[in-house]
Amino acid sequence: MVIDLQNVSFQREKRMILKDVTWRVQAGEHWCLAGLNGSGKTTLLNLINGYIWPTTGSISVLGKKFGECDLRELRRQIGWVSTSLQERLHGHELAERIVLSGKFASIGLYEQPDQTDVGQAAALLSFLGCEELRKRTYATLSQGERQKVLIARALMASPRLLILDEPCTGLDLIAREQVLSMIRKITEQPDAPTLIYVTHHIEEILPCFTHTLLLKNGEVYTTGRTPEVLTTERLSHFYETPVEIQQKSGRYWISLGDCAKIPMIK
Repeated sequence: MVIDLQNVSFQREKRMILKDVTWRVQAGEHWCLAGLNGSGKTTLLNLINGYIWPTTGSISVLGKKFGECDLRELRRQIGWVSTSLQERLHGHELAERIVLSGKFASIGLYEQPDQTDVGQAAALLSFLGCEELRKRTYATLSQGERQKVLIARALMASPRLLILDEPCTGLDLIAREQVLSMIRKITEQPDAPTLIYVTHHIEEILPCFTHTLLLKNGEVYTTGRTPEVLTTERLSHFYETPVEIQQKSGRYWISLGDCAKIPMIK
């Protein structure tokens, strides 16, 4: 079992942010975690990474039960790409060195990589189609290029679990599709890590994501195989707004239904 959350809740002060979440992810599955802003997605990720502790419930990740393992060692087996990570990186750092820092799970490169590490970083950038970025500084990269470098960084330590937290936020159409193509390519590798892809845009859910969890107001709305979750009826109930789902080339495209039934913002 890659992720095993049993009846997990998280309360901050008097506000219950997550309520009785049970979620199991098995090896060989790739999941999409979807929900509106404020649904609790980021809190759930922080729990999985051990950065915060559940108020109630139990968590096991990669077979390690929290409270009985060294979380620092566990995090070395988890790759995480997030907006908060982008903001912590140094603009003067070369893309190659940012990728290399993933080997040591550090912000900045403070240990001396060997030639094997340098070769691996170059191979990852090449595999992801951005080898030409190696000697560019982070500050000169576009948003899409930064995401590619961060994904390469996350893969540097050969993680067993890769979490991509809204990696397409702020990207234009072309850059978004390039990043999604890169993600699809990762899942096709025989030694691919289990992926958790976080988004609130249904059209980003690729055919490679076998399962989907819908999170709403801190609770699991539903989980299951992606084609069974992403239906017009189910998503209309989930959003409390009439929507229509169409499939094209294995992707899901959502549009608003009867606009007369959409609640007005007051």
